[in-house]
Amino acid sequence: MTQAVSDKKTSLNQEWWRGAVIYQIYPRSYFDSNADGIGDIPGITRKLPFIANLGVDAIWLSPFFTSPMKDFGYDVSDYCDVDPMFGTLDDFKTMLKTAHDLGLKVVIDQVYSHTSDQHAWFKESRANRTNAKRDWYVWADAKADGTAPNNWLSIFGGSAWQWDSRRQQYFLHNFLTSQPDLNLHNPEVQEAVLDAARFWLDLGVDGFRLDVVNFFFHDQALTDNPAVSKPEEKFVGVGDDNPFSRQFHKHQLTQPENLKFLARLRAVMDQYEDRFTVGEIGAPEGLKVMAEYTAGGDKLHSAYTFELLGDQYDPPYIRSVMQSIEKHLNDGWPCFALSNHDVARSVSRWNPEGVFGQDEFAKTSLSLLFSLRGSACLYQGEELGFEQAEVPFDKLQDPYGIEFWPEYKGRDGCRTPIAWNEQGGFSEAEESWLPVFDGHKARSAETQEGQADSVLSFVKAFLHWRKQHPALLYGDIVWHSGTLSGNGTAANNNVLSFERRWDNRSLFVAINLTNETQTLSLPGKLDQLADDHGLAGEINDNEVTLPPLGGVYAYITP
Repeated sequence: MTQAVSDKKTSLNQEWWRGAVIYQIYPRSYFDSNADGIGDIPGITRKLPFIANLGVDAIWLSPFFTSPMKDFGYDVSDYCDVDPMFGTLDDFKTMLKTAHDLGLKVVIDQVYSHTSDQHAWFKESRANRTNAKRDWYVWADAKADGTAPNNWLSIFGGSAWQWDSRRQQYFLHNFLTSQPDLNLHNPEVQEAVLDAARFWLDLGVDGFRLDVVNFFFHDQALTDNPAVSKPEEKFVGVGDDNPFSRQFHKHQLTQPENLKFLARLRAVMDQYEDRFTVGEIGAPEGLKVMAEYTAGGDKLHSAYTFELLGDQYDPPYIRSVMQSIEKHLNDGWPCFALSNHDVARSVSRWNPEGVFGQDEFAKTSLSLLFSLRGSACLYQGEELGFEQAEVPFDKLQDPYGIEFWPEYKGRDGCRTPIAWNEQGGFSEAEESWLPVFDGHKARSAETQEGQADSVLSFVKAFLHWRKQHPALLYGDIVWHSGTLSGNGTAANNNVLSFERRWDNRSLFVAINLTNETQTLSLPGKLDQLADDHGLAGEINDNEVTLPPLGGVYAYITP
């Protein structure tokens, strides 16, 4: 091993987040410890051994802060306390210590784009135009005819402006009217949210997931957004049923001032040992934004976009997205997810006609997620192969779904409580905040624990096997479009094939996300087949054979 490679490996091993698998917890739906029908922090603490046994490296908690819960915690009314429905700050400290004792890092959400309208800052700001926090939010006068200052739209429907009778002005809200946008152009606001960051860092959290990280700043001239005129101007992650998708939001978000603030945040993070930030980017040409926000080692450590959180999953599309990321990212580090609390679960989204067996598709798609260059987010229930739940309209809680029903059914279908056993096992309450989906009970954690061929057993085995192969954690990636180490293969566009290169070794990966057997001819020699990953596939001489949803991992002989 050369000194340069040795130094690189030592450096990467100190950065726990490179190649990490981060398990996302939606606290309301994980485990209810006090029989009120809502998951809580003590419930998470009780289930931490289950999470640690998966072989993941960290947990990410969606918001648990004080909130009126109009958007289920993403409307924060106190950045530095726990909402009573989830427990207390002492409960959080206990959970944090327990996680650390089990070898798990803890990442928490931070929402700096907006607050709740019940936050003390907003209550003061809206009182009049002369108070000390008068410009802590984005206020603007009406046009002469009384209409909103410009044409900006809210993701949750309608204008992004709400009239306030006390100030006789409009305030900006990119989401619900009860989620006014902070004015981060104001240095005092920046310092206030950085103080909130310091509060949690001082408690010992290991990192932040930054909600809508490119929404922090707006164009101060309030210039109208133009209409979308070409595909790359569309906002990724919002459907055509929402008028928000018709605007090119070049003035409303992703402003250049964002980069300077992220550098300020990174400087705060760097004052603490071994901390991490991952940003959620929703934007036109999100891959370019991700490259900007992670470049140079002085802004975000990592970021993710919505390119793999949509409906398209065919191999040529995935390959093109990954190659585009490698082209733009340079020294940045990506993070990938196939599901989260905002999108339909991947086994339903990518298999809508039921062409594939649900368990088999879950295993293969997750093996792809865990094999890409980057960090991976595993959303609760994916380790069990959960499909999207059906939630009837009268049970819906999500304001986004209620607004756009029935064309868009909202986010409740991916937020239903975890089925821990065949009876549900989430809560002893007569009714939980969302019902446990009957289709999940047969795939409960307790049921799958005893099944050697279950999705749960596969995920455990794969994640422990993965840690034995540093190439899958840290290695560079080279995507094949007809070549293997420059030797020229017979291309098969239905196969996702690439190499992960680390420490002068190349691990070849080929994954078949189709329902037909695929073959790939290779002039190079593959040997030392990396067994125990759990996917089916064969190497005979210079040909790889992959059954439907099969995969092969093998080292390349120099």
